[in-house]
Amino acid sequence: MTIHKAVIPAAGLGTRFLPATKSTPKEMLPVVDKPAIQYVVEEACAAGLDDVLLITGRSKRTLADHFDAVPELEAALEAKGDLERLAKVRESTELAHVHFVRQGQPKGLGHAVLQAKHHVGSETFAVLLGDDLIDERDVLLTTMIEVAERTGGSVIALLEVPPEQISLYGCAAVEPFEGAADDDEVRVTALVEKPAADEAPSNLAIIGRYVLNPAVFDVLESTEPGRGGEIQLTDALATLAGMPAEQGGGVYGVVFRGRRYDTGDRLDYLKAVVRIAVDRPDLGPDFRSWLSEFVPSLDGQD
Repeated sequence: MTIHKAVIPAAGLGTRFLPATKSTPKEMLPVVDKPAIQYVVEEACAAGLDDVLLITGRSKRTLADHFDAVPELEAALEAKGDLERLAKVRESTELAHVHFVRQGQPKGLGHAVLQAKHHVGSETFAVLLGDDLIDERDVLLTTMIEVAERTGGSVIALLEVPPEQISLYGCAAVEPFEGAADDDEVRVTALVEKPAADEAPSNLAIIGRYVLNPAVFDVLESTEPGRGGEIQLTDALATLAGMPAEQGGGVYGVVFRGRRYDTGDRLDYLKAVVRIAVDRPDLGPDFRSWLSEFVPSLDGQD
């Protein structure tokens, strides 16, 4: 098995970031000095995925523009001898083969993934959600691909969360399996979308990284709308977990213990910007110095 295709759903309206997202896709909001979507594509490429399909919607044209060449800007930078900025401009263009398809109507994550069927075909593929940024120093997607190649099944990323927060996520019931490389590789026996805390089978939340057997497409086509009236990818994965391996079934999980930046709401987005900025070699030293002076000054303020 050789996995080289990634699918990135990016058709959401970004209503939590209005009015900034009235005319700018939320995926293009900057995280320090790069749009969030570029971090996600870079992660896919670092894991060896060189074919990227973005599932977009209306008013998302700037996503395509970002991954396209800009001859006028490049020529101007080159004429000024500004080779450093020229390299940054060209970086997104040269990352991967990036394709686009429109979802049409926002009917849920499962429906968005289903739009990739004709592009992906019969290949196992990765799905990366733009709300979760994984630190480039921590390995996740590469491990998930290895598990998928070893087992032939689908693989989801899991994160331990406080029990009182599990109702915000899809939740997995898991067990050990023979052939796992370590205790952080598990077999998924059941999945529940946003369960009540007292009904959750574990505190393992599904986060936005998946490696999916193409059998998921047939399952999605017959999956009825679930929570919120949308076609839920979690529901399709729950079906796959109970299917035999020879039919593309079986779902496994990788428990992630590295650095994850949540850009899904305004407060967590701000936290993500700060956490990434303080680790940047070019910005971090001065930014940390300023923070060390600024944060104590907040004591006693209303």
